Amino acid sequence: MAFREPVADAAKPVSRTEAWVAFLVLAVFIWPVLAVGIVGGYGFLVWMSQIVFGPPGPPH
Repeated sequence: MAFREPVADAAKPVSRTEAWVAFLVLAVFIWPVLAVGIVGGYGFLVWMSQIVFGPPGPPH
């Protein structure tokens, strides 16, 4: 028989204050940093590809 850990009675419900704090941390800190990182990373990728392959447009 496999070893099983005892099951907890029930998960503690999240209070409204904890939910608001989690929302504010996501909305004010994490999502803006993630958005800037994604857009900046894409811009860097385009910039580097133009350095390697040349700018877009018809060939000369």
